[in-house]
Amino acid sequence: MSLRPFREINRRKTKTITVGDVKVGGENPISVQSMTNTLTTDIKATIEQINDIHNEGADIVRVSCPDEESSKALKEITKNVQIPVIADIHFHYKRAIEAAENGARCLRINPGNIGDINKVHDVLKAAKDNNCSIRIGVNAGSLEKDILEKHKEPCPEALVESALRNIKILEDQDFFNFKISVKSSDVFLSIAAYRQLSKLTDYPLHLGITEAGSFVSGSVKSSIGLGTLLLDGIGDTIRVSLSDDPVKEVKIGNEILKSLNLRNRGVKIISCPSCARQAFQVIDTVKILEEKLSHITTPITLSIIGCVVNGPGEAALTDIGITGGGKGNNMLYLSGVQSEKVLTDDIIKKVVEEVEKKAQELSKN
Repeated sequence: MSLRPFREINRRKTKTITVGDVKVGGENPISVQSMTNTLTTDIKATIEQINDIHNEGADIVRVSCPDEESSKALKEITKNVQIPVIADIHFHYKRAIEAAENGARCLRINPGNIGDINKVHDVLKAAKDNNCSIRIGVNAGSLEKDILEKHKEPCPEALVESALRNIKILEDQDFFNFKISVKSSDVFLSIAAYRQLSKLTDYPLHLGITEAGSFVSGSVKSSIGLGTLLLDGIGDTIRVSLSDDPVKEVKIGNEILKSLNLRNRGVKIISCPSCARQAFQVIDTVKILEEKLSHITTPITLSIIGCVVNGPGEAALTDIGITGGGKGNNMLYLSGVQSEKVLTDDIIKKVVEEVEKKAQELSKN
C-alpha cells in the first residue's frame, strides 16, 4: 500500500492493442488524442495542425475522410507527421480501405453501418494487411434504427447493446485489434454506458463526452465525465471534444490526467485565486508563467501563492514554490525548503530559471 492510498486509482485490466507505435490498454499510459478540423484535402494545413496537436502533447490524432480525395490525401499527410493517424469513416466501406492503404493506423467505424458482411470482411482484411487497428465508435446520436426503436431513446442499455453487436461482428471475422467508445453529449448517459460496458468486455475503452460544447462548458463537462470514469479506473485513451482549437482539447485532456496523477507532462501549477492579502499579482504572474513554461515537458510541480497563510504549506509539497512576503520580499522554496528571498519584479525570471534548471536535472536521471 502507498503512503497515500486515497490517491490510488486501480485501473481496469484491459487487452493491449496498437495504434501505430502507440500501445493502448493494458498497463500502458492513458493516451490523449484530438481531431483535426481542417479540410483533409488541404494537406498543408492538415499537416500543420497535426504537428501543433502533437507539440501540445497528443499521442494520436483523428482525421475525417468523407470522400475518396480525403482518404487518399492521408498518404502524404502520414509521411509528414510524427503521431499515428486515425481515419474517421462513416458508411462508405471503400473510404476505410483507402485510408488503411494510405497510412492510417486506425479506422474509426461502426461495422454495423458499413454494409453487408462482405464489405465488413473487405475492410477488416485491409486493416489486417496494413497493420491498422479499429475503433468501434458508438454514439447516442447515430444508433442503429432497430436498437433505437427497441429502447425508445438513447439510453445506456442501447449504447451498450450497439457496442456488443459490433464487437461480435469483428470477433466473428477473427479481428481483435480494436477499442470501443460509447459516447453521448449527456454526461450522465456517457458515464452509465461506459460503466456498464466495462463490466462486459475487456477491450480497451476510448473515453469522450461527444459534442461537449465551447471551450468553457465543454471543458467542464469533459472534466466531470472523463474524471468520474478515470477515478473508477475506466479508460485507456481519451479525447476532450470542444468547439474550439483542437490544440486546446489536448491541453485540457492532459490537465485532466495530470490532476489525477495518471500521466504527468509539463509543469503542474498550484496557485491561489488571490485576495487582498496577496503580496504580488498572482493572476498575472501565473498567466505569464504558463506561457513561459509551456515548452517544459518534464513533470515538475510549482506553487504560486500570494501570502503566508497557505504558501509555506503548499511550497513544502512542490518542487519549486513562491510565497508572497511583506515589502516585496517573497520567499523561494526549492524541494520544500526555504531557499532565498525574491523581489516581486524578479519572480518571473527567477521561477523560469529554477524550473528550467530542475527540468535539466530530472532529464539526466
